Amino acid sequence: MQNNQYLHQFLTSLFFIVLFTSCHPKIKETKDSIYSRHLQKHIDLTIISTPVPKEKNSFNLLLLNDGQDIEQFRTKEVIDSLYKKKLLRPLLVVAINAVDRMQEYGVAGYPDYQNNGTDAEKYAAFVDDELIPFIKKKSGVRKFNSITFAGSSLGGLSAFDIAWDHADKIDKVGVFSGSFWYRDKDAADSTYDDNKDRLIINKIRSSRKRPHLKYWFYAGGKEETADRDRDGIIDVIDDTKDLIDLIKKKNVCPPGDIIYTEITAGTHDYNSWSHVLPQFLIWADGN
Repeated sequence: MQNNQYLHQFLTSLFFIVLFTSCHPKIKETKDSIYSRHLQKHIDLTIISTPVPKEKNSFNLLLLNDGQDIEQFRTKEVIDSLYKKKLLRPLLVVAINAVDRMQEYGVAGYPDYQNNGTDAEKYAAFVDDELIPFIKKKSGVRKFNSITFAGSSLGGLSAFDIAWDHADKIDKVGVFSGSFWYRDKDAADSTYDDNKDRLIINKIRSSRKRPHLKYWFYAGGKEETADRDRDGIIDVIDDTKDLIDLIKKKNVCPPGDIIYTEITAGTHDYNSWSHVLPQFLIWADGN
């Protein structure tokens, strides 16, 4: 009889543990898709959300390029960890699967010397005209507290280019190892010139826009061995710093609105990018 009483008490305690554990707010991940008139194709989305706040307008929105690699980025895992530690505000992440990243990503209106990036302008129009309104409608958020666009490698170049051109809707941009080398002439060409042939550098240099953006950049010291100017610094670091210097010269934002992180042992892969993802998320969405 006494054993039955202990068993009953144990099962009752277990029930309440399970009940309260299951009621604990969790990070949710769902799938969705949207048809783009600009791209003439369906785009798959992965959506990660912290618990819905009482005031939906307190949600921050993070758009991510290369959504097909969302698991490698450990996005949900990192957000869950940071949110439990109360280091993040309410956040909605929409990761956009690339259908043809070599053509969709790039510098809008300026294909590279291999004719890549021909759909970059259409992709930018998709994000601006279709995706952001779609997200607002589906989430019931009329105006997000802030919108950040981020990506890695070629996706980082794309995120930066779109944010620069659409700063009326986007507030912050994050770039992990951005492909700022993107050029209109082969670097092996004897007439190649860093100052003239890097597309994003030329675009920003000649731009009359003064976008009120905040910028976060990352580059790793072991991403490559290429060193075009033979200064002992690999190109991904040189290209990133050249872009940062250009932004500072244009005086479009206070110096404190530009964050640059460099990891000496960092490589060009999701293993390195996921290690700095917490720093980026706290910058973009931290309490």
